[in-house]
Parts: sequence; structure tokens; C-alpha cells
Amino acid sequence: AVMEPVSFKARDGMMIRGWLTVPNAPTAKMPLVVMPHGGPYDIVDRWEYNADAQLLASRGYAVLQINFRGSGGYGKDFANAGVKEWGGKMQNDVTDGTRAVLEKYAIDSNRICLFGISYGAYASLMGVAMEPALYKCAIGYSGVYDLKLMRNQGDISKRESGQTFLNDVLEKDDAWLRARSPVDQVARIKAPVLLIHGGEDKRTPPAHAESMRRALTGAGNPPEWVYESIE
Repeated sequence: AVMEPVSFKARDGMMIRGWLTVPNAPTAKMPLVVMPHGGPYDIVDRWEYNADAQLLASRGYAVLQINFRGSGGYGKDFANAGVKEWGGKMQNDVTDGTRAVLEKYAIDSNRICLFGISYGAYASLMGVAMEPALYKCAIGYSGVYDLKLMRNQGDISKRESGQTFLNDVLEKDDAWLRARSPVDQVARIKAPVLLIHGGEDKRTPPAHAESMRRALTGAGNPPEWVYESIE
């Protein structure tokens, strides 16, 4: 399927770029999967074969990959613009990109879903919390859902370099961390959610998914649950 470049100005005027994979010969308005990349810093989606995007396109979905601020490939200033913007301007870039594509392409506005891995899973769950009218479902795969937990569990926090990284990109304030954590925003999530996680994950420990599952269930929106552990 064809992968087309997209660009748009975010709400604060910053130029953001990305890619839209378009299914071959669509016969009607296309459902859209927005697929934020993991990382998030210094990682970039490029014009290249992406198995997930091509699989979805072969089933009729358009797939949007946005290189939100913080991504690599656009210079140091662009990467640094994402510092301490989890759930903030980085998230707004994903929303603004989705709306820009809606204006230009034949997208079915009632069939837009978010899907991501690691930070992409975080952005997917924050997306349905912040934009409940825009996104109709979310899939989080090996996600970070509790930023306070991220500061204390997982292999990043166990290294001195990891602690330095966390201090650089996240605030220490508990109120800030809660406001930017999907697990604390479940009352705003109305869309159906699928959570996928591995029981031996060291980077994003299963406690993230388990906590997110409990919170969603307590809010009356129990997620679909796929969990695998090595016995």
C-alpha cells in the first residue's frame, strides 16, 4: 500500500510531519488507525516498509504515523521540544495530525482508533482520555500507563543513567504525574480498550497493564485483556 507524506502545523504553530499509509482501491470512506511510535525521544517513523501498517492497510484501514515533537530526524531543537510534554504538546501533535488528515482525506470520522507500543500505548490511552469524541477505541501494547510507577519500577529506573533520563523528561511533582497518567484519567475514557502485555516485560513492567485494567474495570469500562507470561 502507498505511504504518503503528510505535514501540518500544530496548534502552537510548530510544523509536524508524518506518514499516511492508504489502502489500495478503497471503495468508501476509510477507517483510520493512528499509530504513535514508541521511544518516544529520537525515534522516527520513516518512509519504509512497516508490517503493522501494511497489514492494516491490506484490511482496508488507513494508517497514520506522526513524528510528534520529541521524535528524531528533525534536529536537536525538535527533539528537545518534547521534553516534559508527555500528555501535553506531544499528545496535542497526535490529535492535531488526526484532525489534519480528516480534513484532507476520505476518512470515516466514526471509525478512528489508536494503537501503539510502549510510549505509543501511552499516547493511545491518553488520546481516548483527552479526545473521547474523536477516537472510538484504543489498543495499548506493552504500555506505560502510570508515570509515577515508571519513576520507581522497570529497568530504566534501576540505572543511574535511567534516573537522569526520567528527571530530564518528567516532572517530579505527583500532581503533574497523575494528570499525565492514563491510569488516573479512566473516568474520561469512554471508548473500548484492548490491553496487551507480556508478563516478563522489564522495560514496561506488567504492573502498568494490571493497574490500568483495574482502573478501567472500576470505572465501568473493563478492557479486553491479552496477557502472556513464561511459566
